Amino acid sequence: MKRRDFLRQSVPAATLLPGLLNGFSVKAYPASSPLMQVLAGNAIDTDKVLVIIQLNGGNDGLNMVIPIDTYGDYRNARSNIAIPQNRILTLNGNAKTGLHPSMTGMQTLYNEGKLAIVQAVGYPSPNFSHFRATDIWMSASDANVTVDSGWAGRYLATEFPNYPNGFPNATMPDPLAIQIGSITSLALQGPSVGMGMSLTDPLNFYNLIDGLVDPTPDTPWGKELKYIRMIVQQTQQYSKVIKAAAAAVTSQGNYPSGNDLAAQLKIVARLVKGGLKTRIYMVSTGGFDTHSNQTNTLDTTIGNHANLLGKVSDAVKSFMDDLKGLGVEDRVVGMTFSEFGRRIKSNFSVGTDHGAAAPLFVFGKNVRGGINGTNPAIPTGVSVNDNIPFQYDFRSIYASILSQWFCVKSADLQTILFKDFQNIPLCVNAACGTTGLEDVYRNAGDQLVINYPNPFTEATKITFKTTGGHTLVHVMDTLGRSIKTLTDRQYLAGVYTVEFDSQGLPPGVYYARLQNGALQQVRPMLKVRP
Repeated sequence: MKRRDFLRQSVPAATLLPGLLNGFSVKAYPASSPLMQVLAGNAIDTDKVLVIIQLNGGNDGLNMVIPIDTYGDYRNARSNIAIPQNRILTLNGNAKTGLHPSMTGMQTLYNEGKLAIVQAVGYPSPNFSHFRATDIWMSASDANVTVDSGWAGRYLATEFPNYPNGFPNATMPDPLAIQIGSITSLALQGPSVGMGMSLTDPLNFYNLIDGLVDPTPDTPWGKELKYIRMIVQQTQQYSKVIKAAAAAVTSQGNYPSGNDLAAQLKIVARLVKGGLKTRIYMVSTGGFDTHSNQTNTLDTTIGNHANLLGKVSDAVKSFMDDLKGLGVEDRVVGMTFSEFGRRIKSNFSVGTDHGAAAPLFVFGKNVRGGINGTNPAIPTGVSVNDNIPFQYDFRSIYASILSQWFCVKSADLQTILFKDFQNIPLCVNAACGTTGLEDVYRNAGDQLVINYPNPFTEATKITFKTTGGHTLVHVMDTLGRSIKTLTDRQYLAGVYTVEFDSQGLPPGVYYARLQNGALQQVRPMLKVRP
Protein backbone atom coordinates (compact mmCIF):
# COMPACT_ATOMS: atom_id res chain seq x y z
CA MET A 1 0.00 0.00 0.00
CA LYS A 2 1.28 3.46 -0.88
CA ARG A 3 1.82 5.89 1.98
CA ARG A 4 -0.74 8.31 0.50
CA ASP A 5 -3.40 5.58 0.30
CA PHE A 6 -2.51 4.31 3.76
CA LEU A 7 -2.95 7.75 5.27
CA ARG A 8 -6.11 8.51 3.31
CA GLN A 9 -7.77 5.31 4.53
CA SER A 10 -6.34 5.33 8.05
CA VAL A 11 -5.91 9.00 8.94
CA PRO A 12 -8.27 11.32 6.99
CA ALA A 13 -7.35 14.17 9.34
CA ALA A 14 -4.59 13.83 11.86
CA THR A 15 -6.42 15.82 14.51
CA LEU A 16 -9.53 13.68 14.12
CA LEU A 17 -8.35 10.11 14.33
CA PRO A 18 -6.46 7.85 16.75
CA GLY A 19 -2.77 8.57 16.89
CA LEU A 20 0.29 7.60 18.82
CA LEU A 21 1.92 10.33 20.88
CA ASN A 22 5.45 9.46 21.89
CA GLY A 23 4.57 5.79 21.98
CA PHE A 24 1.43 6.59 23.97
CA SER A 25 -1.83 5.63 22.33
CA VAL A 26 -4.23 8.55 22.25
CA LYS A 27 -7.62 8.21 20.63
CA ALA A 28 -9.10 11.64 19.98
CA TYR A 29 -12.75 11.56 19.03
CA PRO A 30 -14.49 14.49 17.31
CA ALA A 31 -18.21 15.10 16.80
CA SER A 32 -20.47 16.99 14.42
CA SER A 33 -24.23 16.73 14.19
CA PRO A 34 -26.95 18.87 12.56
CA LEU A 35 -29.00 18.60 15.74
CA MET A 36 -26.07 19.75 17.82
CA GLN A 37 -25.35 22.63 15.47
CA VAL A 38 -28.63 24.17 16.57
CA LEU A 39 -27.36 24.15 20.14
CA ALA A 40 -24.10 25.95 19.35
CA GLY A 41 -22.75 28.22 22.05
CA ASN A 42 -24.83 26.56 24.76
CA ALA A 43 -21.95 25.38 26.95
CA ILE A 44 -22.33 25.91 30.69
CA ASP A 45 -19.33 27.63 32.27
CA THR A 46 -18.26 25.24 35.02
CA ASP A 47 -15.09 23.92 36.58
CA LYS A 48 -16.80 20.77 37.88
CA VAL A 49 -15.41 17.31 37.14
CA LEU A 50 -17.01 13.86 37.13
CA VAL A 51 -14.88 10.74 37.60
CA ILE A 52 -16.53 7.46 36.55
CA ILE A 53 -15.13 4.20 37.93
CA GLN A 54 -16.20 1.04 36.12
CA LEU A 55 -16.02 -2.25 38.03
CA ASN A 56 -15.83 -4.77 35.20
CA GLY A 57 -17.43 -8.18 35.61
CA GLY A 58 -20.59 -7.62 37.65
CA ASN A 59 -19.96 -6.74 41.29
CA ASP A 60 -21.67 -8.61 44.13
CA GLY A 61 -23.34 -5.65 45.79
CA LEU A 62 -24.99 -7.71 48.53
CA ASN A 63 -21.59 -8.54 50.02
CA MET A 64 -20.41 -4.96 49.50
CA VAL A 65 -23.32 -3.08 51.10
CA ILE A 66 -24.65 -5.55 53.67
CA PRO A 67 -28.15 -5.55 55.24
CA ILE A 68 -27.85 -5.66 59.02
CA ASP A 69 -31.55 -5.31 59.82
CA THR A 70 -32.35 -8.47 57.80
CA TYR A 71 -29.07 -10.21 58.49
CA GLY A 72 -30.72 -13.58 59.18
CA ASP A 73 -32.30 -13.68 55.71
CA TYR A 74 -29.04 -12.54 54.14
CA ARG A 75 -27.04 -15.28 55.87
CA ASN A 76 -29.59 -17.98 55.06
CA ALA A 77 -29.42 -17.03 51.38
CA ARG A 78 -25.63 -17.26 51.13
CA SER A 79 -24.31 -19.11 54.14
CA ASN A 80 -21.04 -20.13 52.41
CA ILE A 81 -20.02 -16.54 51.57
CA ALA A 82 -21.91 -14.35 54.09
CA ILE A 83 -19.83 -11.86 56.05
CA PRO A 84 -20.07 -12.48 59.84
CA GLN A 85 -22.28 -9.83 61.43
CA ASN A 86 -19.63 -8.81 63.95
CA ARG A 87 -17.18 -8.05 61.11
CA ILE A 88 -19.47 -5.73 59.13
CA LEU A 89 -18.24 -2.14 59.10
CA THR A 90 -20.79 0.15 60.73
CA LEU A 91 -21.91 3.51 59.38
CA ASN A 92 -22.55 6.60 61.45
CA GLY A 93 -26.24 7.27 61.92
CA ASN A 94 -27.38 4.07 60.20
CA ALA A 95 -27.80 0.87 62.18
CA LYS A 96 -29.50 -1.01 59.34
CA THR A 97 -26.69 -1.17 56.80
CA GLY A 98 -22.93 -1.74 56.80
CA LEU A 99 -19.96 -2.26 54.50
CA HIS A 100 -17.67 -5.16 53.70
CA PRO A 101 -14.79 -5.26 56.24
CA SER A 102 -12.19 -4.55 53.55
CA MET A 103 -13.75 -1.16 52.77
CA THR A 104 -12.42 0.90 55.67
CA GLY A 105 -11.60 3.77 53.32
CA MET A 106 -15.20 3.98 52.13
CA GLN A 107 -16.39 3.72 55.73
CA THR A 108 -14.30 6.77 56.63
CA LEU A 109 -15.62 8.73 53.65
CA TYR A 110 -19.20 7.84 54.59
CA ASN A 111 -18.69 8.90 58.20
CA GLU A 112 -17.20 12.19 56.96
CA GLY A 113 -20.30 12.84 54.83
CA LYS A 114 -18.39 12.37 51.57
CA LEU A 115 -20.04 9.15 50.38
CA ALA A 116 -23.56 8.47 49.14
CA ILE A 117 -24.74 4.88 48.76
CA VAL A 118 -27.54 4.27 46.27
CA GLN A 119 -29.28 0.96 46.87
CA ALA A 120 -30.43 -1.49 44.20
CA VAL A 121 -29.60 0.37 40.99
CA GLY A 122 -30.73 -1.34 37.81
CA TYR A 123 -33.37 -1.11 35.07
CA PRO A 124 -36.44 -2.98 33.81
CA SER A 125 -35.83 -6.35 32.15
CA PRO A 126 -32.10 -6.63 32.93
CA ASN A 127 -29.69 -8.29 30.54
CA PHE A 128 -27.16 -10.75 32.02
CA SER A 129 -24.62 -10.68 29.19
CA HIS A 130 -21.47 -8.80 30.15
CA PHE A 131 -21.21 -7.18 26.72
CA ARG A 132 -24.84 -6.21 26.25
CA ALA A 133 -25.32 -5.10 29.86
CA THR A 134 -22.23 -2.90 29.59
CA ASP A 135 -23.57 -1.33 26.40
CA ILE A 136 -26.88 -0.60 28.12
CA TRP A 137 -25.15 1.18 31.01
CA MET A 138 -22.83 3.08 28.67
CA SER A 139 -25.49 4.16 26.19
CA ALA A 140 -28.31 4.67 28.74
CA SER A 141 -30.68 2.85 26.41
CA ASP A 142 -33.64 0.66 27.23
CA ALA A 143 -32.76 -3.02 27.42
CA ASN A 144 -34.52 -3.75 24.12
CA VAL A 145 -33.03 -0.80 22.21
CA THR A 146 -29.53 -0.57 20.71
CA VAL A 147 -27.97 2.89 20.72
CA ASP A 148 -24.62 3.73 19.12
CA SER A 149 -23.87 6.76 21.27
CA GLY A 150 -23.11 7.12 24.98
CA TRP A 151 -24.80 9.19 27.65
CA ALA A 152 -21.65 11.17 28.53
CA GLY A 153 -20.84 11.68 24.86
CA ARG A 154 -24.31 13.07 24.21
CA TYR A 155 -23.93 15.40 27.19
CA LEU A 156 -20.62 16.72 25.88
CA ALA A 157 -22.04 17.07 22.37
CA THR A 158 -24.86 19.15 23.80
CA GLU A 159 -22.35 21.41 25.56
CA PHE A 160 -19.84 21.60 22.69
CA PRO A 161 -21.87 20.99 19.52
CA ASN A 162 -19.23 22.16 17.02
CA TYR A 163 -16.45 19.91 18.33
CA PRO A 164 -13.92 19.24 16.80
CA ASN A 165 -14.30 22.20 14.46
CA GLY A 166 -12.43 25.05 16.06
CA PHE A 167 -11.16 22.98 18.97
CA PRO A 168 -9.03 23.38 20.99
CA ASN A 169 -9.73 27.07 21.52
CA ALA A 170 -9.37 29.72 24.19
CA THR A 171 -12.67 28.80 25.82
CA MET A 172 -12.04 25.04 25.81
CA PRO A 173 -8.34 24.36 25.24
CA ASP A 174 -8.40 20.89 26.79
CA PRO A 175 -9.83 17.44 26.00
CA LEU A 176 -13.54 17.25 26.78
CA ALA A 177 -13.16 13.81 28.36
CA ILE A 178 -10.28 11.47 29.13
CA GLN A 179 -10.40 7.74 29.64
CA ILE A 180 -7.48 5.80 31.04
CA GLY A 181 -7.66 2.42 29.36
CA SER A 182 -6.87 0.75 26.06
CA ILE A 183 -10.47 0.70 24.83
CA THR A 184 -12.45 3.91 24.77
CA SER A 185 -15.86 3.48 26.33
CA LEU A 186 -19.11 3.74 24.44
CA ALA A 187 -20.16 6.17 27.18
CA LEU A 188 -17.95 8.86 25.60
CA GLN A 189 -19.29 8.36 22.07
CA GLY A 190 -21.24 11.36 20.78
CA PRO A 191 -24.15 11.28 18.33
CA SER A 192 -21.74 11.13 15.39
CA VAL A 193 -18.28 10.34 16.78
CA GLY A 194 -16.54 10.21 20.14
CA MET A 195 -16.09 13.18 22.45
CA GLY A 196 -13.02 12.12 24.43
CA MET A 197 -9.54 10.73 24.24
CA SER A 198 -8.09 7.54 25.64
CA LEU A 199 -4.77 7.07 27.39
CA THR A 200 -3.74 3.43 27.20
CA ASP A 201 -2.33 2.98 30.70
CA PRO A 202 -0.50 4.81 33.51
CA LEU A 203 2.97 3.78 32.26
CA ASN A 204 2.39 5.32 28.85
CA PHE A 205 1.05 8.47 30.51
CA TYR A 206 4.44 8.97 32.10
CA ASN A 207 6.12 8.15 28.80
CA LEU A 208 4.13 11.00 27.29
CA ILE A 209 5.02 13.61 29.88
CA ASP A 210 8.65 12.45 30.05
CA GLY A 211 9.03 12.60 26.27
CA LEU A 212 9.86 8.90 25.85
CA VAL A 213 9.21 7.32 22.47
CA ASP A 214 8.52 3.62 21.99
CA PRO A 215 10.69 2.13 19.24
CA THR A 216 9.01 1.18 16.01
CA PRO A 217 9.74 -2.11 14.24
CA ASP A 218 12.15 -1.98 11.29
CA THR A 219 9.49 -3.06 8.82
CA PRO A 220 7.43 -1.27 6.13
CA TRP A 221 4.54 -1.09 8.58
CA GLY A 222 6.90 0.23 11.24
CA LYS A 223 7.91 3.06 8.93
CA GLU A 224 4.26 3.93 8.32
CA LEU A 225 3.62 3.86 12.07
CA LYS A 226 6.56 6.18 12.65
CA TYR A 227 5.24 8.53 9.97
CA ILE A 228 1.79 8.61 11.58
CA ARG A 229 3.35 9.41 14.92
CA MET A 230 5.21 12.30 13.38
CA ILE A 231 2.06 13.69 11.76
CA VAL A 232 0.08 13.34 14.97
CA GLN A 233 2.81 14.96 17.05
CA GLN A 234 2.76 17.93 14.70
CA THR A 235 -0.98 18.38 14.73
CA GLN A 236 -2.36 16.95 17.98
CA GLN A 237 -2.40 19.92 20.34
CA TYR A 238 -3.97 18.05 23.22
CA SER A 239 -0.69 16.32 23.98
CA LYS A 240 0.81 19.69 24.84
CA VAL A 241 -1.92 20.70 27.27
CA ILE A 242 -1.77 17.31 29.00
CA LYS A 243 1.99 17.65 29.39
CA ALA A 244 1.60 21.19 30.70
CA ALA A 245 -1.04 20.15 33.22
CA ALA A 246 1.07 17.24 34.43
CA ALA A 247 4.19 19.40 34.68
CA ALA A 248 2.33 21.91 36.87
CA VAL A 249 2.03 19.31 39.65
CA THR A 250 5.29 18.27 41.29
CA SER A 251 4.02 16.62 44.48
CA GLN A 252 1.06 14.34 45.26
CA GLY A 253 -0.28 12.32 48.16
CA ASN A 254 0.45 8.67 48.84
CA TYR A 255 -1.31 5.95 46.83
CA PRO A 256 -1.18 2.18 47.47
CA SER A 257 1.34 0.34 45.29
CA GLY A 258 0.28 -2.55 43.10
CA ASN A 259 -3.20 -1.07 42.76
CA ASP A 260 -4.13 -0.44 39.12
CA LEU A 261 -7.14 1.69 40.00
CA ALA A 262 -5.11 3.86 42.36
CA ALA A 263 -2.53 4.42 39.60
CA GLN A 264 -5.25 5.64 37.24
CA LEU A 265 -6.86 7.92 39.84
CA LYS A 266 -3.47 9.42 40.68
CA ILE A 267 -3.20 10.58 37.08
CA VAL A 268 -6.72 12.06 37.22
CA ALA A 269 -5.89 14.01 40.38
CA ARG A 270 -2.72 15.34 38.75
CA LEU A 271 -4.54 16.53 35.64
CA VAL A 272 -7.36 18.14 37.63
CA LYS A 273 -4.86 20.01 39.79
CA GLY A 274 -2.85 20.87 36.68
CA GLY A 275 -5.76 22.97 35.49
CA LEU A 276 -7.36 20.93 32.72
CA LYS A 277 -10.95 21.93 32.01
CA THR A 278 -11.73 18.32 31.10
CA ARG A 279 -15.17 17.50 32.51
CA ILE A 280 -15.28 13.71 32.53
CA TYR A 281 -12.65 11.10 33.37
CA MET A 282 -13.24 7.37 33.08
CA VAL A 283 -11.17 4.71 34.79
CA SER A 284 -11.77 1.01 35.30
CA THR A 285 -10.69 -2.12 37.09
CA GLY A 286 -11.74 -5.72 36.54
CA GLY A 287 -12.10 -9.15 38.08
CA PHE A 288 -15.61 -8.84 39.55
CA ASP A 289 -17.08 -11.85 37.72
CA THR A 290 -16.93 -14.00 40.87
CA HIS A 291 -18.68 -17.25 39.90
CA SER A 292 -16.39 -19.27 42.13
CA ASN A 293 -13.96 -18.83 45.02
CA GLN A 294 -15.40 -15.43 45.82
CA THR A 295 -14.36 -15.81 49.45
CA ASN A 296 -11.98 -17.89 51.49
CA THR A 297 -13.81 -21.02 52.64
CA LEU A 298 -12.50 -20.70 56.19
CA ASP A 299 -12.84 -16.93 56.52
CA THR A 300 -15.42 -15.23 54.30
CA THR A 301 -14.03 -11.77 55.06
CA ILE A 302 -10.95 -12.47 52.92
CA GLY A 303 -10.43 -13.82 49.43
CA ASN A 304 -10.88 -12.61 45.86
CA HIS A 305 -13.87 -10.32 46.35
CA ALA A 306 -12.44 -8.85 49.53
CA ASN A 307 -9.25 -7.99 47.65
CA LEU A 308 -11.23 -6.33 44.85
CA LEU A 309 -13.35 -4.26 47.21
CA GLY A 310 -10.32 -3.32 49.28
CA LYS A 311 -8.54 -2.15 46.14
CA VAL A 312 -11.46 0.07 45.16
CA SER A 313 -11.88 1.44 48.69
CA ASP A 314 -8.18 2.18 49.17
CA ALA A 315 -7.86 3.79 45.74
CA VAL A 316 -10.86 6.08 46.21
CA LYS A 317 -9.80 7.10 49.72
CA SER A 318 -6.26 7.91 48.53
CA PHE A 319 -7.71 9.85 45.59
CA MET A 320 -9.96 11.89 47.89
CA ASP A 321 -7.09 12.59 50.28
CA ASP A 322 -4.91 13.67 47.35
CA LEU A 323 -7.59 15.99 45.97
CA LYS A 324 -7.90 17.59 49.40
CA GLY A 325 -4.14 18.02 49.72
CA LEU A 326 -3.99 19.52 46.23
CA GLY A 327 -6.79 21.94 47.06
CA VAL A 328 -9.18 20.78 44.34
CA GLU A 329 -11.65 18.52 46.17
CA ASP A 330 -14.43 21.08 45.65
CA ARG A 331 -14.27 20.41 41.90
CA VAL A 332 -14.67 16.63 41.84
CA VAL A 333 -17.52 14.16 42.23
CA GLY A 334 -17.04 10.47 41.43
CA MET A 335 -19.25 7.44 40.96
CA THR A 336 -18.77 3.68 40.69
CA PHE A 337 -20.80 1.25 38.61
CA SER A 338 -20.75 -2.33 37.39
CA GLU A 339 -22.69 -3.78 34.45
CA PHE A 340 -24.90 -5.82 36.79
CA GLY A 341 -25.01 -7.28 40.28
CA ARG A 342 -25.14 -10.92 41.39
CA ARG A 343 -27.92 -13.28 42.47
CA ILE A 344 -29.21 -13.20 46.02
CA LYS A 345 -28.39 -16.85 46.67
CA SER A 346 -24.78 -18.00 46.44
CA ASN A 347 -23.82 -21.08 44.42
CA PHE A 348 -22.04 -24.29 45.44
CA SER A 349 -18.75 -23.01 44.01
CA VAL A 350 -18.44 -20.43 46.81
CA GLY A 351 -19.45 -17.70 44.40
CA THR A 352 -22.37 -15.84 42.89
CA ASP A 353 -23.92 -15.82 39.43
CA HIS A 354 -24.99 -12.97 37.16
CA GLY A 355 -27.79 -10.93 38.72
CA ALA A 356 -29.74 -7.72 38.36
CA ALA A 357 -29.64 -4.65 40.61
CA ALA A 358 -26.77 -3.66 42.90
CA PRO A 359 -25.73 -0.64 44.97
CA LEU A 360 -23.28 1.97 43.73
CA PHE A 361 -21.26 4.75 45.33
CA VAL A 362 -21.22 8.48 44.64
CA PHE A 363 -18.34 10.21 46.41
CA GLY A 364 -16.86 13.66 46.88
CA LYS A 365 -16.76 16.60 49.25
CA ASN A 366 -19.94 17.97 47.67
CA VAL A 367 -22.12 14.86 47.64
CA ARG A 368 -25.19 14.48 49.83
CA GLY A 369 -23.82 11.78 52.08
CA GLY A 370 -26.01 8.95 53.31
CA ILE A 371 -28.03 6.06 51.94
CA ASN A 372 -30.62 6.41 49.20
CA GLY A 373 -33.19 3.61 49.24
CA THR A 374 -33.63 0.67 51.56
CA ASN A 375 -31.94 -2.68 52.05
CA PRO A 376 -33.25 -5.10 49.42
CA ALA A 377 -35.95 -7.54 50.48
CA ILE A 378 -34.64 -11.11 50.67
CA PRO A 379 -37.33 -13.80 50.42
CA THR A 380 -37.27 -16.45 53.16
CA GLY A 381 -37.29 -19.30 50.64
CA VAL A 382 -34.95 -17.64 48.16
CA SER A 383 -34.10 -19.69 45.07
CA VAL A 384 -31.03 -19.70 42.85
CA ASN A 385 -32.91 -17.63 40.26
CA ASP A 386 -33.97 -14.81 42.57
CA ASN A 387 -32.62 -11.33 41.90
CA ILE A 388 -32.59 -8.09 43.82
CA PRO A 389 -35.36 -5.89 42.36
CA PHE A 390 -34.17 -2.48 41.25
CA GLN A 391 -35.22 0.54 43.27
CA TYR A 392 -33.48 3.20 41.18
CA ASP A 393 -33.08 3.23 37.41
CA PHE A 394 -29.38 3.75 36.65
CA ARG A 395 -30.33 6.61 34.34
CA SER A 396 -31.69 8.43 37.38
CA ILE A 397 -28.11 8.50 38.66
CA TYR A 398 -26.95 10.07 35.41
CA ALA A 399 -29.83 12.56 35.39
CA SER A 400 -29.20 13.56 38.99
CA ILE A 401 -25.47 14.14 38.49
CA LEU A 402 -25.94 16.00 35.22
CA SER A 403 -28.59 18.32 36.65
CA GLN A 404 -27.17 18.79 40.15
CA TRP A 405 -23.45 18.88 39.35
CA PHE A 406 -23.26 20.19 35.78
CA CYS A 407 -26.50 22.23 35.89
CA VAL A 408 -27.88 20.57 32.75
CA LYS A 409 -31.35 21.83 31.89
CA SER A 410 -34.38 19.53 31.86
CA ALA A 411 -34.89 19.97 28.11
CA ASP A 412 -31.30 18.91 27.43
CA LEU A 413 -31.67 15.91 29.76
CA GLN A 414 -34.43 14.68 27.47
CA THR A 415 -32.01 14.82 24.54
CA ILE A 416 -29.20 13.16 26.47
CA LEU A 417 -31.17 10.37 28.20
CA PHE A 418 -34.12 10.08 25.77
CA LYS A 419 -36.66 10.11 28.63
CA ASP A 420 -37.52 11.88 31.87
CA PHE A 421 -35.89 10.13 34.84
CA GLN A 422 -36.30 10.92 38.51
CA ASN A 423 -33.89 13.25 40.29
CA ILE A 424 -32.50 11.96 43.57
CA PRO A 425 -30.38 14.01 45.99
CA LEU A 426 -26.75 13.19 45.18
CA CYS A 427 -24.73 16.40 44.65
CA VAL A 428 -24.53 19.93 46.00
CA ASN A 429 -23.69 22.70 43.53
CA ALA A 430 -25.17 26.06 44.51
CA ALA A 431 -25.19 27.13 40.87
CA CYS A 432 -27.63 24.32 40.03
CA GLY A 433 -30.10 24.51 42.93
CA THR A 434 -31.98 21.58 44.45
CA THR A 435 -35.48 21.94 42.99
CA GLY A 436 -37.64 18.84 43.29
CA LEU A 437 -35.56 17.09 45.97
CA GLU A 438 -37.30 18.30 49.11
CA ASP A 439 -39.87 15.48 49.06
CA VAL A 440 -37.12 12.94 49.66
CA TYR A 441 -36.43 14.37 53.09
CA ARG A 442 -40.02 15.25 53.99
CA ASN A 443 -41.28 11.75 53.25
CA ALA A 444 -38.24 9.78 54.39
CA GLY A 445 -39.32 6.66 56.27
CA ASP A 446 -42.96 6.78 55.12
CA GLN A 447 -44.58 3.62 53.80
CA LEU A 448 -45.60 4.81 50.37
CA VAL A 449 -46.86 1.59 48.79
CA ILE A 450 -48.69 -1.36 50.36
CA ASN A 451 -50.87 -4.18 49.08
CA TYR A 452 -53.76 -6.22 50.47
CA PRO A 453 -54.22 -9.09 50.72
CA ASN A 454 -50.64 -10.25 51.08
CA PRO A 455 -50.16 -13.17 50.49
CA PHE A 456 -52.74 -13.31 47.67
CA THR A 457 -53.96 -15.96 45.26
CA GLU A 458 -55.06 -14.19 42.07
CA ALA A 459 -55.41 -10.45 42.63
CA THR A 460 -54.28 -7.88 45.19
CA LYS A 461 -55.01 -4.18 45.62
CA ILE A 462 -51.96 -1.89 45.67
CA THR A 463 -52.40 1.38 47.53
CA PHE A 464 -49.83 4.11 47.01
CA LYS A 465 -49.22 7.64 48.25
CA THR A 466 -48.08 10.29 45.77
CA THR A 467 -46.98 13.86 46.39
CA GLY A 468 -48.40 14.74 42.97
CA GLY A 469 -46.95 14.88 39.48
CA HIS A 470 -45.68 11.94 37.47
CA THR A 471 -46.27 8.64 39.26
CA LEU A 472 -45.36 5.14 38.11
CA VAL A 473 -46.41 1.83 39.67
CA HIS A 474 -45.24 -1.39 38.05
CA VAL A 475 -44.74 -5.00 39.10
CA MET A 476 -41.48 -6.95 38.75
CA ASP A 477 -40.69 -10.64 39.12
CA THR A 478 -37.73 -12.22 40.90
CA LEU A 479 -35.63 -12.09 37.73
CA GLY A 480 -35.89 -8.31 37.84
CA ARG A 481 -38.18 -8.11 34.81
CA SER A 482 -40.94 -5.52 34.69
CA ILE A 483 -44.00 -7.66 33.92
CA LYS A 484 -46.90 -5.22 34.27
CA THR A 485 -47.30 -1.44 34.48
CA LEU A 486 -50.32 -0.59 36.63
CA THR A 487 -50.20 3.18 36.23
CA ASP A 488 -47.89 5.70 34.61
CA ARG A 489 -49.37 9.21 34.56
CA GLN A 490 -49.76 12.56 36.28
CA TYR A 491 -51.58 12.63 39.65
CA LEU A 492 -52.75 15.18 42.17
CA ALA A 493 -51.26 14.65 45.63
CA GLY A 494 -53.11 11.93 47.53
CA VAL A 495 -53.62 8.22 48.14
CA TYR A 496 -54.77 5.95 45.30
CA THR A 497 -55.41 2.27 44.69
CA VAL A 498 -54.81 0.08 41.64
CA GLU A 499 -55.37 -3.64 41.23
CA PHE A 500 -52.78 -6.21 40.24
CA ASP A 501 -54.40 -9.20 38.52
CA SER A 502 -51.82 -11.98 38.42
CA GLN A 503 -53.83 -14.39 36.27
CA GLY A 504 -51.45 -16.57 34.26
CA LEU A 505 -48.46 -15.88 36.49
CA PRO A 506 -46.91 -18.63 38.62
CA PRO A 507 -46.92 -18.50 42.44
CA GLY A 508 -43.95 -16.78 44.00
CA VAL A 509 -42.56 -13.43 45.09
CA TYR A 510 -43.37 -10.29 43.10
CA TYR A 511 -42.43 -6.67 43.75
CA ALA A 512 -44.56 -3.54 43.41
CA ARG A 513 -42.35 -0.55 42.64
CA LEU A 514 -43.55 3.04 43.11
CA GLN A 515 -41.73 5.98 41.56
CA ASN A 516 -42.96 9.52 42.21
CA GLY A 517 -40.58 12.35 41.34
CA ALA A 518 -37.52 11.93 43.55
CA LEU A 519 -39.24 9.29 45.66
CA GLN A 520 -39.29 5.55 45.11
CA GLN A 521 -40.17 2.47 47.11
CA VAL A 522 -40.42 -1.28 46.53
CA ARG A 523 -42.96 -3.60 48.19
CA PRO A 524 -42.53 -7.43 48.16
CA MET A 525 -45.74 -9.40 47.50
CA LEU A 526 -46.32 -13.15 47.71
CA LYS A 527 -48.63 -15.06 45.37
CA VAL A 528 -49.71 -18.47 46.72
CA ARG A 529 -51.69 -21.34 45.27
CA PRO A 530 -55.46 -21.25 45.85
